[in-house]
Amino acid sequence: MAVTITRNITPVTGMSNSCLGRSLLLRGLLLAAGLASLLWSIAVLPSFRRLVPARDIAARIISDDRLKMPALAEMLAGIEPAAPAGLSPPKLFQASALVRLRLAELAMARRSSEEADAEIAAAERKLVEGFSVNPTDSFLWLMLYSVQTSRNGFDPKTVPHLERSYLAGPHEGWIALRRNQLALAVFPLLSEVAQARVVDEFAEMVDADFWNDTEANLTGIGWAHRDRLLAGLQRVDLVSREAFARMLFRDGYDVPVPGVKPKERPW
Repeated sequence: MAVTITRNITPVTGMSNSCLGRSLLLRGLLLAAGLASLLWSIAVLPSFRRLVPARDIAARIISDDRLKMPALAEMLAGIEPAAPAGLSPPKLFQASALVRLRLAELAMARRSSEEADAEIAAAERKLVEGFSVNPTDSFLWLMLYSVQTSRNGFDPKTVPHLERSYLAGPHEGWIALRRNQLALAVFPLLSEVAQARVVDEFAEMVDADFWNDTEANLTGIGWAHRDRLLAGLQRVDLVSREAFARMLFRDGYDVPVPGVKPKERPW
């Protein structure tokens, strides 16, 4: 009887050792995963804390908020990524590059060429660093075109940067406010596909009720292409078209907006 009990206990003991080994291995893997997660959090948490103010800063600059150089410098110090490029949110690089570009614009306005060159060079470096995070970011391509044009003057070789911006993000409203004007300035140099996207972007801006910006683009840099821009409004909501036409008429521009009956002046 004792022999039988001994034989029955032996396999059970063997199975317990096997389960114990697997349990220890699982605990070790979980511990390693937890440690890796902790180290990753320590590396990227400072960057994610900067993400919310970075978005706010980018929105203020794009909306042409007249921020002064000391305020911009303080903002820049608060959003510069603390983590390596591969671990930082792309929006941080966008905001950082945009702040540096605005600093360069202000430096040029003050006729401080050396200061402007330094800021533009810093913005360009930040953009190149940002491409290592997200090489298909439409905003970064737009900023690279803008920075290189500001630094070296217009060069047809940089136009593909603008086209890549449209290719990566053709329907991004917050980018359109800055991009549409730049694209209309070089409209004849763009490919047919890119030109069509510029026209569609203009129409989307009208449809989104950005009438002040679209009127400025149409009556300013885009005046030579007004027929094509206005024809592209056919797909825009009628209420938006009528409001846009009233604004143009009020400001002295008697141009045909598709689907809107022309008004007659009282004189």
